[in-house]
Amino acid sequence: MNAQSATLRSKEEIMERLREPAEITGSEMLLRSLVLEGADCVFGYPGGAVLFIYDAMHGFSDFNHLLTRHEQGAIHAADGYARASGNVGVCIATSGPGATNLVTGIATAYMDSVPLVVITGNVATSFIGTDAFQEADITGITMPITKHSYLVRNVEDLPRIIHEAFHIASTGRKGPVLIDIPKDVSAQKAMFHPVNEVSIRGYNPTVHPNKLQVDKMIKAISEAERPVVLAGGGVVYSGGHEELLEFITKSEIPVTTTLLGLGAYPSGKELWMGMPGMHGTVTANRAIQSADLLINIGARFDDRVTMKLDGFAPQAKIVHIDIDPAEIGKNVPTAIPIVGDIKTVLELANKEVQRAAKADAWREQVQSWKREFPLQYKDSNVELKPQWVIEMIHETTKGEAIVTTDVGQHQMWAAQYYRFNQPRSWITSGGLGTMGFGFPSAIGAQMACPDRVVVSINGDGGMQMCAQELAICAINNIPVKVAIINNQVLGMVRQWQEIIYDNRYSHIDLAGSPDFVKLAEAYGVKGFRATNKDDARAVWEEALQHPGPAVVEFVVRKGENVYPMVTQGNTIDSMILGDAE
Repeated sequence: MNAQSATLRSKEEIMERLREPAEITGSEMLLRSLVLEGADCVFGYPGGAVLFIYDAMHGFSDFNHLLTRHEQGAIHAADGYARASGNVGVCIATSGPGATNLVTGIATAYMDSVPLVVITGNVATSFIGTDAFQEADITGITMPITKHSYLVRNVEDLPRIIHEAFHIASTGRKGPVLIDIPKDVSAQKAMFHPVNEVSIRGYNPTVHPNKLQVDKMIKAISEAERPVVLAGGGVVYSGGHEELLEFITKSEIPVTTTLLGLGAYPSGKELWMGMPGMHGTVTANRAIQSADLLINIGARFDDRVTMKLDGFAPQAKIVHIDIDPAEIGKNVPTAIPIVGDIKTVLELANKEVQRAAKADAWREQVQSWKREFPLQYKDSNVELKPQWVIEMIHETTKGEAIVTTDVGQHQMWAAQYYRFNQPRSWITSGGLGTMGFGFPSAIGAQMACPDRVVVSINGDGGMQMCAQELAICAINNIPVKVAIINNQVLGMVRQWQEIIYDNRYSHIDLAGSPDFVKLAEAYGVKGFRATNKDDARAVWEEALQHPGPAVVEFVVRKGENVYPMVTQGNTIDSMILGDAE
């Protein structure tokens, strides 16, 4: 028997043992159920209301728990794990402040349709509603930002609830599900019987589309002279990237990918136009504004893509494919709605779709725009430019890394200048724009994909929000490579204050930030700094070769702006090109 077969057999034996009926506590039921659901790494932070759960972990060798240094770090790590792996991410926190520290991470996952199971402790059932110590109505607090939530009152219900939670989180439009477990419920004993089937009244997401609607789309493609595909995160989440590639290859329709859709279609392909919207490419934005057919595949017409709504894609017939019917027609009137799983819809469409025969002149126009208006910046041999740093990171990782980012200018530069050729390689907070997300999400991604290089690109502001998680990288030798784009300022806020608020700079100076090299070393992590190109390349190469975690601080020009840029109130073809103008 080879090593792989032995490992598989060992897993089967573990699962068989855990399925055996037994009288155990709610805490033991939780751990067993999580392992049976395939949760191979859980992120958490203990406290009074979950002490029975953490006591059950003692000596439970089948359960892998990573102790973060803040609950926000735990949920962002679970989020990164889910985005990188495609599996459900899991985190645990105690009641009261522990639970409320998860709220930002829950909202982040909800906005970006990320499957999480969030487990919180609560005070004993007899104390609920009495303002007991560390009591908070976390199910009430998070109701608008969870796909579903449970308050467990009977220990016998726990196996069913956990199984349902994983099902709800990972099906339909994915999202976070919260399970709130009172302390007495976690201590009570009952017979454990694993649950393998699920039936939830009223919950039946539409997977298979209406074929008549797909046929309408196929007909519209055959008639279109200026078709465009807008591909979003739904392509990635459905696993439909290969089907999208086939769809574009057959139809030869130019394609743009949203911020969360990066990697859904290979960036090296001729028909890819880049990212659309506020900081999108000239080609993508002009194409959308000139299109007579716009096929939205798994994007939600976010305001940073559409900008001024009543001037968005003014000439286009809109096709919208989405698994969530509530998104279709919500922001942009839709002529051909198609509700269904993206992968399933594209599999059906690919049986009939043909080359958009009337669009030859359009394809030539798109290529002309790409040649005339590439992404560009004014480089320097004196100052280190952030765009150059991203290009260097792309070159040295051969475009094969998993890249996570925080939020701000560095996020946009990474989206523009790192080229993604495979899905689940780009992890960023899109809808909520959560500072502090980038670094802990990289930890989760590295735990999910231990054999891949994981690069966390951060600003000097966001890095300080969850820098304490450097401790767990050092302790567990999690080899995340952290790149800090340090411009000593809240860069995107400064850019808006320069362009929109007439240079009235207010509370953006990050002077007094720590020496990031010393901060890394204080946690036992290798630290580097670069202020010019030669040093930047040398220290980054050394960081990549280092077997453990590493932090590299790139000191860049403070006044650099992200271009192109569309200011609010304008249509996406009204772009400020900056140095390119």
